[in-house]
Amino acid sequence: MKPFREIDASQLTLHSLPDEINTWGYLLIRGVLPREDVSRMLADITEIVSSAGWLLPGTNLKNIAADIHRACGDPDPEYKRVYEQIFNLQSFHAFAHQQPLLSLMKLLAGPELLVHPKPIGRLIFPNCERFVIHAHQDHRSVDGDPESFTAWMPLHDCPIELGPLQILERSHVFGLQGIDSSTGIISRETARGGDWVGGAINAGDVLIFHSLTVHSATPNVSNQLRISMDCRFQDARRKVNPANFVFPGNEKSWETTYSNWGSDDLKYFWKKMAITFEPSKEKLIELAETDGDPKMRSRYARILSQLESQMLG
Repeated sequence: MKPFREIDASQLTLHSLPDEINTWGYLLIRGVLPREDVSRMLADITEIVSSAGWLLPGTNLKNIAADIHRACGDPDPEYKRVYEQIFNLQSFHAFAHQQPLLSLMKLLAGPELLVHPKPIGRLIFPNCERFVIHAHQDHRSVDGDPESFTAWMPLHDCPIELGPLQILERSHVFGLQGIDSSTGIISRETARGGDWVGGAINAGDVLIFHSLTVHSATPNVSNQLRISMDCRFQDARRKVNPANFVFPGNEKSWETTYSNWGSDDLKYFWKKMAITFEPSKEKLIELAETDGDPKMRSRYARILSQLESQMLG
């Protein structure tokens, strides 16, 4: 497999990040984040998963050995219970707002940067095929304006055996690609683009890719839990899906997320920004009344209710 296109963070001023992403759909940038900052986030997460019994005795941050008998993943109830504890961490949300990461993403998306408020943690047990995240495009879940970008960051060194991402070069230029309707997976054999590329990604590195870039995880064949984060960014002047700011599918709310935070920093940070939603509030009202699917009417109503109570109130 071809290696990633990559540069060192110290070389950023010598490259045009927008040109790289426009041409290839991605770029791996080495050494963006201080390793000690990444390790602190890793320690916060491993404390939770260790308390849940997911790790073997004697595990440390250099070898996060997983108890394979506790293997689980989304949508398993046990996984959701533990993941909610991680999602509610103040440090988990602050991770996306580190200055080196913000500075990097402004080079790509522009100075009026919007950080999507729901970062995603990936906790991948080893040697479990059903938890491998297969080829897909983030725009199908992010929606809104396609000019959004994902920053994928392992919280520990991630050699090939731990299952880092692979990227299909130039796949972003083909728009949304066909999926298996039952799984949402894009076939690697029929996906349109250039070459598949990959390689080891280390703590502090950031893999950036366009929302239409086809990408896939690889199997974790180690003995360790693979822990990484996805954070998403865009120009704040572009339209954004309101579902990215609320919790349309369950009982969660920002109030429960924030309940144990030690400060008000970053709470509802987007309220200070002039954001254009698509669908708009007016369209959500219409959809909540007229959509042909009762489940979707209920979903639109929940989005609308949470926008009004949590964001606009």
